[in-house]
Amino acid sequence: MNATQSTLLVTGGAGFIGSCFVRRAIERGDTRIINLDKLTYAGNPDSVPADGELHQLIEGDIGDSDLVTSLLSAHQPTAVINFAAESHVDRSIDGPMEFVRTNVVGTCRLLESVHNHWKQLSDAAQEEFRFLHVSTDEVFGSLGDTGLFTEETSYAPNSPYSASKASSDHFVRAWQHTYGLPTLLTNCSNNYGPFQFPEKLIPLMILNAIEGRSLPVYGDGLNVRDWLFVEDHCCAIEAVLKNGRVGECYNIGGNNEQANIDIVSTICQTVDRLVPDLAHRPCESLITYVKDRPGHDRRYAIDASKIRDELGWEPQQDFAAGVELTVKWYLENPKWVQRIHSGDYQRERLGLEGS
Repeated sequence: MNATQSTLLVTGGAGFIGSCFVRRAIERGDTRIINLDKLTYAGNPDSVPADGELHQLIEGDIGDSDLVTSLLSAHQPTAVINFAAESHVDRSIDGPMEFVRTNVVGTCRLLESVHNHWKQLSDAAQEEFRFLHVSTDEVFGSLGDTGLFTEETSYAPNSPYSASKASSDHFVRAWQHTYGLPTLLTNCSNNYGPFQFPEKLIPLMILNAIEGRSLPVYGDGLNVRDWLFVEDHCCAIEAVLKNGRVGECYNIGGNNEQANIDIVSTICQTVDRLVPDLAHRPCESLITYVKDRPGHDRRYAIDASKIRDELGWEPQQDFAAGVELTVKWYLENPKWVQRIHSGDYQRERLGLEGS
């Protein structure tokens, strides 16, 4: 390894946001990534570079203390970035305990392993070390028609998913205040972009629109989210890791509030324009309204002024252009999509090719 290269332990680095962070680091060539991922349905080896000098993908659970301890000892990373999480609200409603196991218990075990490792480092290495925990704005609950989430907003989670992430945030804070572990915490708004698992709103609507399937919209479609391009998010995480103040939280938002129905309409119009020979055009004719999700928060919106003022970060991607870029990526990468739909991306990992 080049003497100028640092080593990071990235957990959940085969997921959507984590894999973007990994790809960016590998493209820069200045960072070696030890990528620990449980490779559940949302962890996709196809989304990250093959193993090599700068990247090693290891299948494993953040709650496996022996494994995490061995990785920390063997690779001596200067930071741990925790992307690992169960993250789909509907799945959390159907099966909340898996979210508790991963997001709460798993995070606590990871913190314990990292803290034990950190205590053994030299004073200089302890000073340099960071534990960065990536979280969500959903921990803050639901906003009315006005107002923004700030870093001082009280937590008020409304789904099992957001409750599990809120709990993990509190434990990260506790490890910093109680044990002195140098932690950083980020809370982001809704991400979108290439490589996102098709259960999420934007890729689901893109693929359904292309394939002529129904475009299901919850309730009246007027639930509002702040949308953040995944590359912008990873750029913000890099800034927090490099210059963020230990023990601080940073909200990361896209400055882009959109109602769900407007998101779907934008996707439909983009698909219509990029694929003009679709027999089922206009794609907006595929929109159907379905029963609302239980506990569906009405509006999220982020005040990202702290990270802007302290670290100089602002989102760069225009939303309409970001959607077009994302639609083009799914059109140009049918093999990636097909391997998810077929399950091949998991079967190969399990040694079940052709089954």
